[in-house]
Amino acid sequence: MFKSHRAKSRPSRRVGGRTGKRPAKAEDAAAPAVAKGPSPIPTKDPNAFPMRINKYLALKGFSTRRGADDLINKKIVTINGRFAVLGDKVEETDTVEVRKNKMVENYVYYACYKPAGITLLDTRKGQKGFVHSLPMKGVFPVGSLDKDAGGLIIFTNDRRIIDRLENPMHAHPRQYLVESRQPLRANFKEKLEAGVSIEGGPVIECRVSMKGTNACLITLTDSRNRIRQICSLFGAETAHLTRTAILNVQLGNMQSNSFRRIEGDELETFLRNLGL
Repeated sequence: MFKSHRAKSRPSRRVGGRTGKRPAKAEDAAAPAVAKGPSPIPTKDPNAFPMRINKYLALKGFSTRRGADDLINKKIVTINGRFAVLGDKVEETDTVEVRKNKMVENYVYYACYKPAGITLLDTRKGQKGFVHSLPMKGVFPVGSLDKDAGGLIIFTNDRRIIDRLENPMHAHPRQYLVESRQPLRANFKEKLEAGVSIEGGPVIECRVSMKGTNACLITLTDSRNRIRQICSLFGAETAHLTRTAILNVQLGNMQSNSFRRIEGDELETFLRNLGL
């Protein structure tokens, strides 16, 4: 706990009468005023400890902040053995428990960049998949990418998000960078954004952003990785396919065969989009 120390005021010195000010000198009037700019405001880590208990539970992937408030009001959240109350703050070393002394599940989430040319999982022929290049233990991939595709895949130990992310009925957006072997047709964007149906199936809605004559970004909510089929309907043979985003999680400047932790505001937004 930090204590506030109030600076002691010093009595003003009386110089030249009751006003406490020294007599003005001629050189004082001639001295130019020096303008001072605003002092820089120090930035603060939004996820630093101590942290409010509802934010802590949300960042751990246990609930939303509002949901955490409900758990606290129901008296099923404890901090170091005592019941939590709204507004409580926790330190990183505190023990937080929920429901009959069950520890808050320490969910973790990673954004991983699978390279093209390698399978995600092990093959039946004994070839090692991308999962073996990652040092994290106890996590699994959510969704898939075929051998010839690269890009973003999310690894986690949170089984709650599997159906919420992969079930087509939830229609969560994914973005892909498509590089074609030949120039894309002039009406390629228009045709895709009008809606695509594969073999009489439901219409797949797309958003397209052109990136030159041979490449584009396609955003769609279908989770079945049928980008190549969609593009081939309009004469585009896909040379390279890279998934660049899932919901708000972006590949960004990540290098191939690398990973990073999803946390902070990015994680909170991701879970909120999934209804968690």
